[in-house]
Amino acid sequence: MTAESLPGAEPYRMRPSPGRALRAASDAIPPSGLVLLGILSVQVGAGLAKNLFTQLPPSAVVFLRIATSAVMLLAVVRPRVHGLSRRDLAVGVAFGLSLGLMNLSFYEALARLPIGIAVAIEFIGPLTLAVVSSRRRLDLLWVALAAAGVILLAPWGGAGTASWVGIGCAALAGACWAAYIVFSAATGARFPGASGLSFAMIVSTIVIAPIGVTAGGSDLLRPEILLIGAGVGLLSSVIPYSLELEALRRMPKRVFGILMSLEPAAAALVGLFVLHEVLQVREWAAIGCVVVASIGATRAGGG
Repeated sequence: MTAESLPGAEPYRMRPSPGRALRAASDAIPPSGLVLLGILSVQVGAGLAKNLFTQLPPSAVVFLRIATSAVMLLAVVRPRVHGLSRRDLAVGVAFGLSLGLMNLSFYEALARLPIGIAVAIEFIGPLTLAVVSSRRRLDLLWVALAAAGVILLAPWGGAGTASWVGIGCAALAGACWAAYIVFSAATGARFPGASGLSFAMIVSTIVIAPIGVTAGGSDLLRPEILLIGAGVGLLSSVIPYSLELEALRRMPKRVFGILMSLEPAAAALVGLFVLHEVLQVREWAAIGCVVVASIGATRAGGG
């Protein structure tokens, strides 16, 4: 799951490049293709993480993802904190906390909901932030449409495949996603280069470690678990972040945001074909409401 590329939000622009080889290969792919590949990578990574839930609790899988992503990031970018004020460091810590809580609540939602439903509900957080930031009356329509989607997803009378606890966790993840976007921009303005993201990853790893290590125990040291955890970190963070950065260099942010609005639908398709999660017609309709609301908010926002 990425968090810097939502409608109306300024992306965290300084992310580490995986190397010249990937840059050369990406030059041959149109920017829209890079965005779609990034979306696919994130959702396949989430599917891979969900498959791990049969062996590890969600909190332990979150720790694996964040820790492996932090190690990969630190191999490229070292956090530089020399000369920063306490306020600067506090912003970086808040960025890391929002990152950790966002992933923890999302994975808890993923353990209780089909992936397409979890992503659709989570998307409402940054969508609401985009609408609040734009202050256009028309954008209230997009919030209402997204809210209608959530109402369709709710298990009224025990119907559907969603659970109230899962919906609550996904909503919390969405709120943390919105906070992440705000603190990402603030951190990018205070920390040099990509060191703010690296610093936040370290903070997030430290915060999640007690929960994840306690839940996972010695199973976290199994070689096959570590390998899958590295794959989740690579697919969910390193690859999509790099693809998005390259795409943003070559296409307008508005078009980028519209393409990213397809993420809930992509998640539902990954759930269907990878996890065999079959959704009901009203659940597909609900996801469609969120996608249309996100596209509408992005087009209204311009850029």
